[in-house]
Amino acid sequence: MKPPPPAAPERPARPDRPGAESYRTLDRLREAATAGFSTGLSPVALGMALFDWSAHLAAAPGKRLELADKARRDAAGLLAQAAALAADPEAEPMIRPPPQDRRFQSEAWRQPPFSLWAQGFLLTQQWWRDATHGVPGVSPHHENLLSALAQQWLDMVSPANLPFTNPEIIAHSIRSGGLNHLAGLRNWAEDMARLAAGKPPVGAERFRVGHEVAATPGTVVFRNHLVELIQYAPATGTVLAEPVLLVPAWIMKYYILDLSPENSLVRHLVRAGHTVFCLSWRNPTAEDRDLTLDDYRSLGVMAAVDAVSAILPGRRIHAAGYCLGGTLLAIAAAAMAGARDDRLASVSLLAAQTDFTEPGDLGLFIDHDQLHVLESLMWQRGYLTAEQMLGAFRFLRSDELIWSRMVRSYLMGERDPMTDMAAWATDSTRMPCRMQGEYLRRFYLENALATDRLTAEGRPVALRNLRAPIFAVGTEDDYVAPWQSVYRLHYLSDAELTFVLAGEGHNTGIIFDPARPGSHYRIASRERDGACLCPEDWARAAAMRQGSWWPAWSDWLAQHSSAGRVAPPAMGAAEAGYPPLEEAPGSYVRQR
Repeated sequence: MKPPPPAAPERPARPDRPGAESYRTLDRLREAATAGFSTGLSPVALGMALFDWSAHLAAAPGKRLELADKARRDAAGLLAQAAALAADPEAEPMIRPPPQDRRFQSEAWRQPPFSLWAQGFLLTQQWWRDATHGVPGVSPHHENLLSALAQQWLDMVSPANLPFTNPEIIAHSIRSGGLNHLAGLRNWAEDMARLAAGKPPVGAERFRVGHEVAATPGTVVFRNHLVELIQYAPATGTVLAEPVLLVPAWIMKYYILDLSPENSLVRHLVRAGHTVFCLSWRNPTAEDRDLTLDDYRSLGVMAAVDAVSAILPGRRIHAAGYCLGGTLLAIAAAAMAGARDDRLASVSLLAAQTDFTEPGDLGLFIDHDQLHVLESLMWQRGYLTAEQMLGAFRFLRSDELIWSRMVRSYLMGERDPMTDMAAWATDSTRMPCRMQGEYLRRFYLENALATDRLTAEGRPVALRNLRAPIFAVGTEDDYVAPWQSVYRLHYLSDAELTFVLAGEGHNTGIIFDPARPGSHYRIASRERDGACLCPEDWARAAAMRQGSWWPAWSDWLAQHSSAGRVAPPAMGAAEAGYPPLEEAPGSYVRQR
């Protein structure tokens, strides 16, 4: 047998030629400038989606005939509807808006000619949805991106946005003698002045940090470069032995978990007899551009776990993470489990994804090209602002988050009342360049956590190592972390798992005053090593309950705590190196 030829010697990697970094810098500067003009979107990504769709549509005569036939039937149906309305103004519409579209809910939209304009818009919207989907050969990512772009153009020209085609605006103008337009002009001028001055929206000043919001009594007991740790004062004579550690998302200030007293999850837990600690993230600057995702794990979650363990030695911890903080907590908890570190009594993940197979609306804007442009923008500044990140969500929900608000403020002349949550949403943090790039690439493009491709301290991070009981919450109308995506944790861990599907959206489904009526949730538990159901079967089988899920979670924490109660602990532990530093809410939350 002829021996195989000797392997060719490995070619040494050629070092970069002199000046190569300068060329890359030039490319990044150009890409960052382009992103500034295109609000962070990549023109190349949009062009590729348009080319993919148009080229395949041109090669699909059957799809084109189908669309032409639908347009013909829609036009004929609209003419028939006009004839029916002429005979009976109360005739049933041929198409109704989807439940989440509230633009045409008023009775005024049922009267001609407004009903015809609304139905024509809805038919056009439906036609474009069909036109951008189901074209043979087009990638699903390009389909969804192009469909979203088409929807933005349609939302812009909706009859609900125009003063002479919206019956509600017309009726309001008649009642006010046109003064609503004068009030709307004043609102617009005030908003533009505040925007130019970098001030928050009207009314946000009524929710002052440390007064109306973030006002639960507590003490900062630890601080490093990245976080402050707040320990909250007890509100009961005795407390459960195991403390609760809250890990909020780094994209916003922590007090989403401690809003107004009646809307504060922190206050609810304290009043239920829990000792509560909460992280408050520092607002990074350009000097923090090289902070990594693992720095957020080690300097954030793990530093807090070490501090709580030193303040309350010998007690295990109920750790809970919200949104991105939940994803980070899942990484830290899995790494701890892999290292046989059993300091966590339970893990609660609130609207937090661990599997990014179905990442939500943000996934439309994350592909290799788009991420490259975003990384160039972050490279230039050293950070990404939350406003730039949240701009993508406003783009995707423009009818709800942009146009309907503009109609109310500038055409109706009425201000939406400012709430504690709306004020909090304007108080954002920045995200370091390297960390945010790692987060988007490793999760949205590589799905590294679900596929065991993350490491921490040289060891793989595997969610299957988690053995502590898990409490997970998804929300029905969540376009940031769809509940089906949150639910996929069932497939990644065999631990005991209680899952809650709450009503409302990403924020309002998590932060919901228990005393406010109208909420509901579904809840079901899976035993350790139990069988998994698909999300749809789970939703049919889970028990439906009215009210907020907060009491159910508090009871679950109590069930997984030691029997009996203990005296409340002191604030901090100076002898262990964690003395009280200042009163809550601390310094980091006030950084701009």
